[in-house]
Amino acid sequence: MKDDITEQGALFNELANLPVHVHFDQPDSSSDGGAFLLKALDESLGLSQRLSECLRDKRNPLFTVHSYHDLLRQRMYGICCGYEDCNDVARLVGDPVHRMLLDRDPHHGDELASQPTLSRFENAIDVRSLDKMADELANVVVQRHRKRLGRKVKKITIDMDPTDDPTYGQQQLAFYNSHYGNWCYLPVTGFLQFDDEPNQYLFCYVLRPGDSHASFGAIAILKRIVAKLQKAFPGAKLQARLDGGYATPEIFEYLEQARIGYVIAMAKNAVLNEIAEPLMEKARWDSYYSGNTEHHYGECRYAAESWDDIERRIVYKAEVVRHPGRDPKDNLRCVVTNLRNTPRSLYEKVYCYRGEIENRIKELLYGLSIDRTSCTKFLANQFRVLMVAASYVLMQELRLKGSHTSLHRAQVGTLRERLLKMAVWVETSTRRIVLHFPDTAPWRSDWCQIARTLGAVPL
Repeated sequence: MKDDITEQGALFNELANLPVHVHFDQPDSSSDGGAFLLKALDESLGLSQRLSECLRDKRNPLFTVHSYHDLLRQRMYGICCGYEDCNDVARLVGDPVHRMLLDRDPHHGDELASQPTLSRFENAIDVRSLDKMADELANVVVQRHRKRLGRKVKKITIDMDPTDDPTYGQQQLAFYNSHYGNWCYLPVTGFLQFDDEPNQYLFCYVLRPGDSHASFGAIAILKRIVAKLQKAFPGAKLQARLDGGYATPEIFEYLEQARIGYVIAMAKNAVLNEIAEPLMEKARWDSYYSGNTEHHYGECRYAAESWDDIERRIVYKAEVVRHPGRDPKDNLRCVVTNLRNTPRSLYEKVYCYRGEIENRIKELLYGLSIDRTSCTKFLANQFRVLMVAASYVLMQELRLKGSHTSLHRAQVGTLRERLLKMAVWVETSTRRIVLHFPDTAPWRSDWCQIARTLGAVPL
């Protein structure tokens, strides 16, 4: 943006003891100095290299300037730094740090790819390449945690959840969804939790037409990830923790045949209301006397008509909710399971932790803008969300590397602000490149500690 015709400067006459002149004229500098960590993270995982090898490049090599690997890295690193749109590249084409991230000279190297080049890139990817890319993303995640945890893992929980991605244009396969009340896509997210670790790790993000059933494509996703987990962690117990939209006979049958434990939400009905009524009545009396929310847990055997008379275990929570100034409200919640935990333990210590993936989805939405699916072509939008998913894998790895710092539970936005958005002056010589950060950088200790876990040595 250095050629912008608008004058780049400002003057404050009365905010300090002397007039304050502001000039945007410091050469060889960047506001994304900390982003060099992204390159180290990417190379330690081999993420962008492995994903780019899945893409079929049909361009004439005689007229090719930017490789698909460079284009993919440019988009991934840009998304991590908060530049989620291709239009943002106009502000970055000459940025010395972003040049370095693509193995170019920070001062005299080729500029980054332009917005038209990135747009052509997004629209050139075919369905076969996308399928390979999605599969390889899951491979990277599983192999990373196999290397990290080895054979110590006893339990792996697979979480899947549908979410809406509102659309406002003429995107292919964007339909009206009556449940969400808007025109949208209906992507499904998949996460892995190892034992009782507090984090869940993204392994897939699949865009689907807006009028899809919540369970559409779920069995295919489960089959793919289960095969990878059984190979990488042969001694671990697998269990699935799913939203009520996945409570279908086909999913139950698959999980039971694969000998996978499950706990899946289920909508209440007249039969379950009748079964739970004694405990619900008890909860009403307890709430009446205490003036607080009260609940009790129970279980039963139940067979829906669509289950071909197969009885399954239902755990339910009979709850009466009280809020100040409101009438008490019955709140019956049911889950279907083949696990043997007690009803209270199953609901509170297994199923309720499913809510944690809502925080991961919020990170994807508000931290990385994964809902920027504004391309006309459906496949281009799927490619976009896969690039954001790959960027999120990098950010999760960054958080993992900072597990012994003050940022061990930081959200994506906080990681970006404290570790990546650091002003830097880039100095080069024939022997080395020096990144000069402010000596007052508040999170320099955490940054250096993470850098050392990625192979850097103290100076």
